[in-house]
Amino acid sequence: MELTGRNVDEFLAALDGPAADSIRALDAIIAEVFAGKARELWEGVFWGGTEQSIIGYGHTVQARPGKPTVEWFAVGLARQKKHISVYVNAADDGGYLVQRYTGRLGAVKVGSAALTFASINALDLDEFRALLQDAARLTPDAT
Repeated sequence: MELTGRNVDEFLAALDGPAADSIRALDAIIAEVFAGKARELWEGVFWGGTEQSIIGYGHTVQARPGKPTVEWFAVGLARQKKHISVYVNAADDGGYLVQRYTGRLGAVKVGSAALTFASINALDLDEFRALLQDAARLTPDAT
């Protein structure tokens, strides 16, 4: 994955299909919480070898023991073939932040650092905003 420099608003405007409106609505919520922080388009081969386009919010630099540092995002939003993914790369007390919100976010699947769901209607938006606010607070913007 790499930053492409493509315009996020143009990318969003070009989306179509059943998840397009949910992606645009989620972008508005995440961008509001991350106001003043980076909002960038990352594209390329993601984990698992799939080609992805991810809107990243909050540009960070993560240190990795014994490995080079990595530039990344605090929160990422992506449309998959059958669902929407929100990646939350913020950690608190030795674990990914999303784990603290398990059971509170609505009809979503919670992974190690990601949420997956079919549409924005599956989310408890108040709890989702609280998660985003915690992620923004815990992750300093490197830009």
